[in-house]
Amino acid sequence: MSYWRPALFPRHPRSSRSGPRRTSPPRLLIEGFLVLIVVGSCLLKTPWATHVPITWLEAAFTATSAVTVTGLVVVDTGSQFTLFGQLVILTLIQFGGLGLMTFAVLTAVALGFRLGLKQQLVAQEALNEISIKTTRKAGAHIALFALISEAIGLAVLACFFVPEKGWLDGLYHALFYAISAFNNAGFGLSPDSLMAYVSSPGISLTVSALFLVGGLGYIVVKEVLEKRSFTALSVYSKLILVTTVILNIAATAIFLLLEYGNPETLGAMNAFGDKLLAAWFQSTTPRTAGFNTLDISALTQGTCVLFLLLMFIGGAPNSTSSGIKLTTFVILIVATRSFLKGNLNPSIFKRSITREAVIKALAITTLAMATIFLGVFGLTITTDYGFLDLAFEAVSAFGTVGLSGGATGELNAAGQIIIMLVMLIGRVGPLTLGYILTMRSKSHVRYAKTEFPVG
Repeated sequence: MSYWRPALFPRHPRSSRSGPRRTSPPRLLIEGFLVLIVVGSCLLKTPWATHVPITWLEAAFTATSAVTVTGLVVVDTGSQFTLFGQLVILTLIQFGGLGLMTFAVLTAVALGFRLGLKQQLVAQEALNEISIKTTRKAGAHIALFALISEAIGLAVLACFFVPEKGWLDGLYHALFYAISAFNNAGFGLSPDSLMAYVSSPGISLTVSALFLVGGLGYIVVKEVLEKRSFTALSVYSKLILVTTVILNIAATAIFLLLEYGNPETLGAMNAFGDKLLAAWFQSTTPRTAGFNTLDISALTQGTCVLFLLLMFIGGAPNSTSSGIKLTTFVILIVATRSFLKGNLNPSIFKRSITREAVIKALAITTLAMATIFLGVFGLTITTDYGFLDLAFEAVSAFGTVGLSGGATGELNAAGQIIIMLVMLIGRVGPLTLGYILTMRSKSHVRYAKTEFPVG
């Protein structure tokens, strides 16, 4: 029986000498993202996509930011792009947020075709599924989960945008922000993001709920809805939920402490309720959402450093967020704590963490830090901005967050290209990129052990 092969999964010619050409799933994944970026760049460069012509670099930067669901911009989305251009950006966000492979799997299922083993492996890599058997079903569930979440967000946001902007404009704003928020994209129709709604509980809480649900991922939400009991959840879901709650509460408290007296942020508000709402929104958005209700450039240096950590951590695997991911962060913390206590078998929720998981977490973190370091290094030699400003932009790009202190919009061509590369690496994952570059292979050779000083 023949298998359906969409354009994303081309058949490679066979060679009688070297056998079939092998393309790893991670390579196919990044190639798919690159194709989408190229197509998006071409569409955004067309005359009917913008009110004023933009350069190819600006079009490519916008397409890359949309596909990687980052939100960093060099051209204002609301004023510079036409309705067609904005719809192109929304489409790129939707494809990038859910992943190309999710759409490929869903299309295959909808058309009644079967996926071959190779295509299932590619989809498995994209969805980060443990079992190949569940990949096709997961693709359909993820798409349905996204559409339902966005539809609910659209309905709620319309209740606030329609009275202010009228039916057509209000519904369009609700649609745009629902898709952008759920996919953790951070794109907005106003140059100041959502600063005009800093004291609006309806819009702030709805948008934050959308990007938090998107950042949790469909696996966690599915388990919560089905089991409705914390004790019945899997270790993975427990870890994601507990870590998310702790980080959000801690970040909100620290943000209040650092910004409470800042006259350019929380200090300008009289009501404590408004300050708490602004602190909550601004403390949850750094984990890849990218929206802001306060001026990012006015934050204190301590808050910026806090945001660097939150942006670096990111959200959950199998979600629309990026960063090194919550599981990686927790595994590193638990493994370090176990080592300091003399226990070489780290565990969480009474379950042991495998050595492979610890090594993978170390590899992801190392490659992430290397990517950020190279990005900051490149930016420092191409622009005159201060170190903290450039580090903020680089980490924001890697975590596909989209928060900016203003430096991205002022970068030259070299700086924009560096940010584009960091965004792409942050989206496909540093471990995936390392897989592509090194084409790892299992070795059965074992050498004698040796000891040498560490630390």
